[in-house]
Amino acid sequence: MTTEPSRAIKLFGTEEPVTPLRILTAGALTAEFDAGNLRHISYGGVEIIRAISFIVRDRNWGTYNPAIENLKVEEKPEGFLVTYDALTSDAQQGFRYSARIEAGSDGRLDFTATGTAETDFLTNRTGFVVLHPCGLAGEPVTIEHADGMIEKGRFPEAIDPLQPMLDLRALTHEAAPGLRVACRMEGDIYEMEDQRNWTDASYKTYVRPLALPWPYTLEKGEQIEQAVRLAISGPAPRVPATGADVHLAIGKTIGTVPPLGLGLQPEDAATTRAHADVLKAVGAAHLIGYYDPREGHDEGTLREFAKTAAALGAEPWLEAVIVSVDGFREEIAALGRTVSSLGSPFPVVLVSPAPDLKCTLPGSPWPPAPAPREFFAAARAAFPGARLGGGMFSLFTEMNRKRPPVDLIDFVSFTTTAMLHAGDDHSITEGLESLPAMALTATNIADGKPWVVGPSAIGLRMNPYGEAPLANPENIRQAMNFNDPRHRALLGAAWALGFFARFTAGGASAITLGGATGPFGLVHTPQSWPQPWYDETNHGLFPMYHVLRGLGSLKGARLRAVKLSAPSAAQAIATETDNGAVTVWLANLTGNEVACQLDADISGCALLDETSFITAARDPGAMDNLKRPKDGRKIVLRPYAIARLTLS
Repeated sequence: MTTEPSRAIKLFGTEEPVTPLRILTAGALTAEFDAGNLRHISYGGVEIIRAISFIVRDRNWGTYNPAIENLKVEEKPEGFLVTYDALTSDAQQGFRYSARIEAGSDGRLDFTATGTAETDFLTNRTGFVVLHPCGLAGEPVTIEHADGMIEKGRFPEAIDPLQPMLDLRALTHEAAPGLRVACRMEGDIYEMEDQRNWTDASYKTYVRPLALPWPYTLEKGEQIEQAVRLAISGPAPRVPATGADVHLAIGKTIGTVPPLGLGLQPEDAATTRAHADVLKAVGAAHLIGYYDPREGHDEGTLREFAKTAAALGAEPWLEAVIVSVDGFREEIAALGRTVSSLGSPFPVVLVSPAPDLKCTLPGSPWPPAPAPREFFAAARAAFPGARLGGGMFSLFTEMNRKRPPVDLIDFVSFTTTAMLHAGDDHSITEGLESLPAMALTATNIADGKPWVVGPSAIGLRMNPYGEAPLANPENIRQAMNFNDPRHRALLGAAWALGFFARFTAGGASAITLGGATGPFGLVHTPQSWPQPWYDETNHGLFPMYHVLRGLGSLKGARLRAVKLSAPSAAQAIATETDNGAVTVWLANLTGNEVACQLDADISGCALLDETSFITAARDPGAMDNLKRPKDGRKIVLRPYAIARLTLS
């Protein structure tokens, strides 16, 4: 291979610079200042609010990156003051606002914003968003409504499909025993949605009820004024010092490892077969082919699916969109006849009405669609010998809001993306914290039936909320990317391991990730978007290849419970072999070095990190060679590194 890739390419897949986070301090209060907003607001080391952001979104729910001017930051022993001006705009419209963030050592923080539309400005949301961390699940909260009425509530445990709290003015909770946090929101009517629906690790309170029309227009010259004010009372808790080792303990057997699958878009079938020699080693148990007649898919597409699955040694699954509303029965029947004429190559068939590929927000009328029970009855008749799946091809959110008739299907299915609302690195891995709640909710919906995770990736394969996912010709970090650079990097590999580990522990019966080639693939192939370093060499394996190759080999193995002292910093999956040895796949989910202390001796170790990146791009078996580490029970992982460990 040619020149060595930069560290940024190894870790993130892009050379796009990231402004270092600035930590602001006011007594026991700390907050990360990031692109004009506050994240991870903590008091005495305990996170009290995940984020306070003033955001501006376009008509497709895309979030503008503000151009910040006149930034001033004053830090004093008694607190801090931040002021700035910002412009959010595109070729058609612009909105300008000024912000002021002030915090003192008395436990108070005020974030105010005043804005003006410079043109008629079409938006789905312009204003404050407050995130409460998902670790508050099940905890009590005092709710003050806009009319002043007070009531007691709780943050939901299972993921609420709609809005758990409406007509809000203030929310008060305990972040730790005796530590009371009151969050007051002014300038508009606020409501909350359970953002875990989209694999965000938070509950989101936002301006403007969704029952009101959207998009809406801020007329030229129209002004808005909003504020979020925190009042913190009670003693600052004592928490362990940062930088402590992550402790990993192996528990009892809790089941078996589910099969790993890959997704397949028709346009990637030929390149997948061209790389079948290396992709077959991944051990994908199934390959899910996406079929949509609106995109010109036909009988030839179905043949390609079956042919490609055979080349990979995988079972072909069919994921079919049914377009007609009034004539859905005949369309399903015709597809069934076509599949039968091919020899019925698909032992598993998933079907979805086309209208269900788009979102219907709470308060909005549902578009015309086939009645669910009649729809799945027709599918059962058309594919009598297949296992029938139902749910959503788009995102878990939509399946949670429009639940399939589970008595008529064999399993429930949904997909996810890692960055619907935020495109930064931390949000991608932080979102894994939401998956246990998603697993719980899926189990409740399935009501005794299995549930499977459909083709999921960091990037967004379809956009239920707009015309399409965002193309990414500049290879940057942004929410709703179709082709996201981190998929090709160590961060993507660490995310994939955490994703599989979380859903495996949650009880998924099958987990499907990304694809074999293309934007969600494992092997470099030429594309219309840049793939730095890989394009120069014109070949190579992405780091995620090695993780999925390892996970695919674990199908059916006895799964052991894993307990981590810092599950947001590291994730792992542990299995037991017939001779009693334990294999652990461990990922560092952070951009910092992490030391992991195990409760058993490490007899063998293979590392995938920035030092082995080039070797891993060349060698499909790069993680097969185990070496005994110097420290028998401790492993130090570089940023976003993955370790394969054998424990004795």
